[in-house]
Amino acid sequence: MKRFIVLAFWGISLGAMAQAADSYDYNSEFNWGINKNSYGGLIGGVMFKKAKRLNDKIFETYGLELMNVKNPHETRIQSIAGNFFIWGKSNYLYAIRLQYGRDRILFKKGPQQGVEVKAVFAAGPTIGVVTPYYVQVSNDPNSYYTYNVPYSGQQYTEIQGTGNLFEGIGQSKIQMGGNLKIALNFELGVVKSQVTGFEAGFLLDAYFKKVKLMDFGAGNPPVENYAVYPTVFLTIFYGSRK
Repeated sequence: MKRFIVLAFWGISLGAMAQAADSYDYNSEFNWGINKNSYGGLIGGVMFKKAKRLNDKIFETYGLELMNVKNPHETRIQSIAGNFFIWGKSNYLYAIRLQYGRDRILFKKGPQQGVEVKAVFAAGPTIGVVTPYYVQVSNDPNSYYTYNVPYSGQQYTEIQGTGNLFEGIGQSKIQMGGNLKIALNFELGVVKSQVTGFEAGFLLDAYFKKVKLMDFGAGNPPVENYAVYPTVFLTIFYGSRK
């Protein structure tokens, strides 16, 4: 009888431990995050990702990234009026990246402890929205009257500052390309239904032709524009899973 009780207790304990170990399993998750990268500003953009379990180790993923891509030679300078602008900048580049990929679990965490590590692979098309960069100009440095125009090689003394936010969005042009992402994903959350962590890795954006972000006449020597943008990034994300 005592032996039966001991065996029963041992069996219940093993069952409870197995249930606890499996209690962190999930079938899908949705994340959103803030991105910092080597071709962006203080905040590079935002990302959204949906993942669905295929098996014990693999998740199928669908992603969307909205990024502001900058030329590495962009420099903010102060005009004679005291306002700041980017000398030689002719266009903004807003990258809309659509991604399909796989997340592979490398290290699985236990319930309410540890870190889950995934290898991330994703690729897809990039829609580049090229928007004119507007500046405030004045033909008379002694006058307070200014008007906004797309930058097209104006002299430094003519520029009083940067135009309005999203000014010129209606004049945008589309440049198509593609993207490839390889990264490691670190999930740190302690609640099964919530996701918190960060993703770090490498992303390659490539367009079919060079994207004119800077005027060739600005700078000495002239600033180069690019069709390929290799970047390292860090994304802090939050989300939910079930």
